[in-house]
Amino acid sequence: MASVPRARRYVRDLLDTAGHRQADDALLLVSELVANSVRHSDSGRHPGGRVTVAVAKHDATIRIDVIDAGSPERSPSLRAGTDPGSCTGRGLWLVDELASEWGWHDTPAGRVVWFQLAGS
Repeated sequence: MASVPRARRYVRDLLDTAGHRQADDALLLVSELVANSVRHSDSGRHPGGRVTVAVAKHDATIRIDVIDAGSPERSPSLRAGTDPGSCTGRGLWLVDELASEWGWHDTPAGRVVWFQLAGS
C-alpha cells in the first residue's frame, strides 16, 4: 500500500512549511483515510485506480480531502462499539475523535472524505 506513505510525505511537507501545530494528528488521519480508500473504494479494487489528497489552509484551520472513486456498495460510516484498542476498524472513529469537523460527499467523479483540524 505505497499510497499511504506517499500521502503522508506530501501532507507532512506541506504542514511543515505552514508550521501547523496539529501535523501529527493530520498525518494519522490522512493515513487512515487513504488506507480506507485503497481497501474499500473502487480506486483500490481496479487497476489504475487513483486516490488524491488535497490540503487547504484558512487562517489556523487546515482541511484535508481524500478523493477516490467511491463504492456503490459502501458509504463511510462510524462503526458502533469501536474498540479503541483494536488494530482495525478505527479509521473513521479516529477521524471523529481528533478532527474538529469531518464529513463526506459523492461527486460525479467519485467520493470525497474530508476533515478539518483547527489550529490553536
